[in-house]
Amino acid sequence: MKKTLTALTLATASGAAFAHTGDSAHTHGFLAGFMHPFTGLDHLLAMLAVGAWSVRQPNAQWLPATFIGMLLIGMASGALGLHIPGLETGIALTVALMGVLLVAATRLPAAAGTVMVSVFAILHGNAHGQELPQAVSAGGLLAASLLLVYGGNLLARVSPALAVKASGVAIAATGVMLTATA
Repeated sequence: MKKTLTALTLATASGAAFAHTGDSAHTHGFLAGFMHPFTGLDHLLAMLAVGAWSVRQPNAQWLPATFIGMLLIGMASGALGLHIPGLETGIALTVALMGVLLVAATRLPAAAGTVMVSVFAILHGNAHGQELPQAVSAGGLLAASLLLVYGGNLLARVSPALAVKASGVAIAATGVMLTATA
């Protein structure tokens, strides 16, 4: 466990790997959209963390689906040209907060959890929508996001609580680093 945590810490300390770099190199095709969430540590960790955190929440079965639905709305807003002020910082803060929620094993009332996850998804979706405005790319991004959110959910179901908390520490630390560099 110590080696795994050390490796994860070193990997995340290598620098901020934002998926939304502002270039247009990733605007073509399903595969580009599918790979997009895997190329940015902020999006990758946020989606895995939302899935993992949702396991122990009231109405947990709805949180991953809510995240994906609101991600789509956020993507549409980005594709239509809506620019959210402080977007990079907001996204980094979602990673930090999700990590803290995992570490503390925080349970929120269903409505509060749903609103929080929805806001997080809109932020992440808006960034993706600005970079992947094509519908076919958006389809790939949604498919990958489904895998990540439900993958995080599955991992939390089969992992010991201590492992989930340890991953929360790494996610929170990464979120703090990303916030500092946003």
